[in-house]
Amino acid sequence: MSTHSSLIRRLAVLLPLLLAATLAVAAPPTSTPPVMVRYSFATVRGVRLFYREAGSPTAPTVLLLHGFPSSSFMFRNLLPELAGQYHVLAPDFPGFGYTEVPASAAFSYTFAQVAELLNDWLDQLGVARCSVYIFDYSAPVGLRMLTQRPERLQCLIVQNGNLYAEGLGQILRDTRANIEAGTPEAIARVMTQFELPYTKFEYLHGASDPARIAPDGYTLDQALMDRPGNKAIQFQYKVDYRSNPPLYPEWQAYLRRIQPPTLVVWGENDPVFTKAGALGLRRDVRDLEMHFYPTGHFALEEFGEPMAAVIRSFFARKLPPTPAHASPRK
Repeated sequence: MSTHSSLIRRLAVLLPLLLAATLAVAAPPTSTPPVMVRYSFATVRGVRLFYREAGSPTAPTVLLLHGFPSSSFMFRNLLPELAGQYHVLAPDFPGFGYTEVPASAAFSYTFAQVAELLNDWLDQLGVARCSVYIFDYSAPVGLRMLTQRPERLQCLIVQNGNLYAEGLGQILRDTRANIEAGTPEAIARVMTQFELPYTKFEYLHGASDPARIAPDGYTLDQALMDRPGNKAIQFQYKVDYRSNPPLYPEWQAYLRRIQPPTLVVWGENDPVFTKAGALGLRRDVRDLEMHFYPTGHFALEEFGEPMAAVIRSFFARKLPPTPAHASPRK
């Protein structure tokens, strides 16, 4: 009888455990809700600015800035990777992506004008502080923005975006020489940078495995580049690029003064902006973390997942979990 009672007591203990284990196996795995990316336009200075947005506006803001010849589309995979913890914004510059510049808008295609436009846009959204991701053209855009509004910056991420003379590759030096020469032959050489072979070169050159780079990026970039009048706009940016190197000392001084936590995620085989430009940051920034990837200019296209993991880790350690907005959005 005692044996029977002992068996009953043991079953009474084991059966709930067995039932719980069975239910755990049978239950479908839990999953996080999909991140919703919103696609919007804002009218700023007469320009209809397109931007992608994900995450809660009450979270710290991360501003993703693209370069040439791309658009906010280059961040299509990074946005959802960050949006669970952060408010992520990615605009298209005038002349790129889906941003529209009406003929009536008083806008000149210069890096200074883009910087002023984006600062006004952030003010319009109520973003007082943010972390900024700069790449290619958005290095001179972003540093202009930040030197105009030094209180805005929280953390800085640099991906193949140059602020040092030694980081200018031969392609950029040749472009400048051709523009300054001004002959029809020299200008024709510059204009080849707006055609598909060069666009594909930007994406594929230096990649460890070009087969890992989807054709979507360079196909969309070229389709938008081929719009009537757009190549003339792109030529204006190439001409204006000469205004950037003289400002390098000012931007370097800004970094020395502000000392933002800075993360470098760099394609080390980039022929446009070389690794030397990334290493230059060691002279000016103390809180600096550097990661190099065996790929070219568009490092996110080949190493997007490990780069996203590094960025999330960096933000978890460096970005205060406080709202970045000065006031609720209207």
